[in-house]
Amino acid sequence: PTGYMENSISYSAIEDVQLLSWENAPKYCLQLTIPGGTVLLQAANSYLRDQWFHSLQWKKKIYKYKKVLSNPSRWEVVLKEIRTLVDMALTSPLQDDSIHQAPLEIVSKLLSENNNLTTQDHESIIVAIAPLLENNHPPPDLCEFFCKHCRERPRSMVVIEVFTPVVQRILKHNMDFGKCPRLRLFTQEYILALNELNAGMEVVKKFIHSMHGPTGQCPHPRVLPNLVAVCLAAIYSCYEEFINSRDNSPSLKEIRNGCQQQCDRKPNLPLRLLHTSPDLVSQEATLTESRLKPVIVTSNEIHVEVERNNTANQKMTANVGNDSEPNLIDCLMVSPTCSTMSIELSAQADRILGCYVEILKMLSDYDDWRPALASLLQPIPFPKEALAHEKFTKELKYVIQRFAEDPRQEVHSCLLSVRAGKDGWFQLYSPGGVACDDDGELFASMVHILMGSCYKTKKFLLSLAENKLGPCMLLALRGNQTMVEILCLMLEYNIIDNNDTQLQIISTLESTDVGKRMYEQLCDRQRELKELQRKGGPTRLTLPSKSTDADLARLLSSGSFGNLENLSLAFTNVTSACAEHLIKLPSLKQLNLWSTQFGDAGLRLLSEHLTMLQVLNLCETPVTDAGLLALSSMKSLCSLNMNSTKLSADTYEDLK
Repeated sequence: PTGYMENSISYSAIEDVQLLSWENAPKYCLQLTIPGGTVLLQAANSYLRDQWFHSLQWKKKIYKYKKVLSNPSRWEVVLKEIRTLVDMALTSPLQDDSIHQAPLEIVSKLLSENNNLTTQDHESIIVAIAPLLENNHPPPDLCEFFCKHCRERPRSMVVIEVFTPVVQRILKHNMDFGKCPRLRLFTQEYILALNELNAGMEVVKKFIHSMHGPTGQCPHPRVLPNLVAVCLAAIYSCYEEFINSRDNSPSLKEIRNGCQQQCDRKPNLPLRLLHTSPDLVSQEATLTESRLKPVIVTSNEIHVEVERNNTANQKMTANVGNDSEPNLIDCLMVSPTCSTMSIELSAQADRILGCYVEILKMLSDYDDWRPALASLLQPIPFPKEALAHEKFTKELKYVIQRFAEDPRQEVHSCLLSVRAGKDGWFQLYSPGGVACDDDGELFASMVHILMGSCYKTKKFLLSLAENKLGPCMLLALRGNQTMVEILCLMLEYNIIDNNDTQLQIISTLESTDVGKRMYEQLCDRQRELKELQRKGGPTRLTLPSKSTDADLARLLSSGSFGNLENLSLAFTNVTSACAEHLIKLPSLKQLNLWSTQFGDAGLRLLSEHLTMLQVLNLCETPVTDAGLLALSSMKSLCSLNMNSTKLSADTYEDLK
């Protein structure tokens, strides 16, 4: 019979597959031997015929190995069959992911169904399948087997010799641990196994360095995000017991085992950390009549308060003026003298925490990784229990310090919150924050780097005046130059409205030599400003080409410019530094900065102070979207020239 096959042929029924080689045989045919006869398969060309031939042979052998390894009798025979299976996969001319993945899945199933293997059997099987792992991720069940081996035999040579290239490949090529969380768990256990060696963290440090590479720039963009994901998951696991006692949610272990869905568990109870200050105790006493008594729940060493809401309680909270959800710092602000919150981790969890916080420190030491690391940690991706744990915040302080010391704006700007209404590392490590364990040295360092960048703005100073004025004054009283400068700027920009507070700031400044000197300079600038803003002088002014910031400052200090409305600095060499002088011109309405080096930092300053500006020419300046967006607050602006700048289409639409 000829034509298309009417019935399928099972692979198990195929006894043999051969290429037709006899004389006058039909072209491009395969001969399949089956019970009761043979079948000829004819392909369109020799390439397709060879593909069919190798594919059928592969499938036939895979069925054979599945059958042999599904009922193991002697492990010596099983190990020999596994080696033959691996050799077959490595020598196959077929190029497909399943060629290497299928043998790994067979071995994975074999290991999951036989838990009585000896340690020697474990290592022999791992070594046998090692060649297949060079270009393939291990399947989930195999990852579980590898995790178990790392936990039980961390000092085994298999960990170093076989697992190292596998983990390196995972870190370099994995795109999403969410699709295969067991790859992340295997990586976690591997790093912990390295930490158990005699050299400990030195071995881990060498491994991290091998992932970065010897050059100044890591050539693998996925390594850092994957390492950070592993660290975050490991740190979360250290506090998992406390988190589960807080929100009654299923643990990672339960999720992995697929038991107890959320709907099967008890309903969550709202949590707030317990304060024992006298004021709060008195508040509790007054509220006992309108709500049920709080219940104190103890889980190991963490004490939390659970409020059981009833209808009356919900009505009461609905009537409160400020019913917004408290932010992170509010939740963690515990009185340092009478805090009842303490976290004592188990010895194993403590080792895990120490290992992975140390890795975060290592990552922060690489200059090319620091911007991306700062961006990944900016949202504070740690549980509240970790942030309330003194050991964790003390160790993590090194990473935050590295961010605060980095002069690149893309790094130290990540100290601030990711968006309005959220807290950032700046708030967490400032005096009064839950992580602050010094007298404000780190806070002063963060303020110094932010002020030296592009955050010398009214908005930033206003936030300091509202939330951190006390710590700023205390540090200024101790002679901190950055804080003295902050207080002087608050006075200069009229940030402080209260006269008593102004006098207190002046007294603080006059109590130290550096403060007295800077306050005298401020007074001199104020006298010059009054003279500058006095009515009179020209209404139009054009500086000669190649004039500098110093030339402009010298000119504006020479007399009164209270009537100056039109200033042209076109084709001069002025930079953003001249903005500090421009904002002192009260009547300025037209400003020409064509072909200057005026940048984003200057634009931010102009947008806050020159609210009456109507015409602005930024043609051929190095301004970018970051600075141009600040101009949206200048409501009086009528004409804006941005030709030959780095303006994007989106920012153009926003400004329109």
